[in-house]
Amino acid sequence: MTHSPRWTAALVVQCACTALVALGAAFASYRHGRIFAARFGADLTTAAIWPLIVDGLLTIATVELWKRAGTTGRRTAWSAFGFGISLSLCANIGATDNLTALGVIVAASPPLALLLAVELLNRALHHSRTPGAETAETVRETMSPAPETEPEASPANAEQRMWQHFVREHAHGRTPTGAELDRVANTHNYGRRILRTWRETGRLERLTAEHSRT
Repeated sequence: MTHSPRWTAALVVQCACTALVALGAAFASYRHGRIFAARFGADLTTAAIWPLIVDGLLTIATVELWKRAGTTGRRTAWSAFGFGISLSLCANIGATDNLTALGVIVAASPPLALLLAVELLNRALHHSRTPGAETAETVRETMSPAPETEPEASPANAEQRMWQHFVREHAHGRTPTGAELDRVANTHNYGRRILRTWRETGRLERLTAEHSRT
């Protein structure tokens, strides 16, 4: 279950800073992406569209990561985001004329900064999500009454259920015990007494005689 984040001042500032980083990275990515695409065979129209494709993929993946903060199933979103970052990184480095170490660092900084900013904001959104619904559900489960046990049957009903079970088992050559009859009728220490009563009244003898005749 996904809960709404608690919008604290720190989270608002972090969102604003991430937006600034994203805008800066998008501006640098567009310029470098257009140069990169034109340098490696794209015509002017395609070169102008190519950076928008990369930035659009990054935007979609970023929104999906924010929606799925704190949940499973984010592998596809991270794959799309990583692919977009890789394309942006290649474009930024491939478009620079200064291939020294410092030149590569400057060119690679915008997409890497966007990657780190998105991940930090994603963690912040995950930690700020309100656990109210989950807590309430836990409280309800904790405070819910235990399932009621089946009430003990009345003596008449209990004896009838015991007798039906006894006749059924006796037909198969078994003689149920008092404890077994208690389990069948959901009674306590009543099966032994009812067995004694059946013996004293001759009910068991008549049952045995009926089965012998059949």
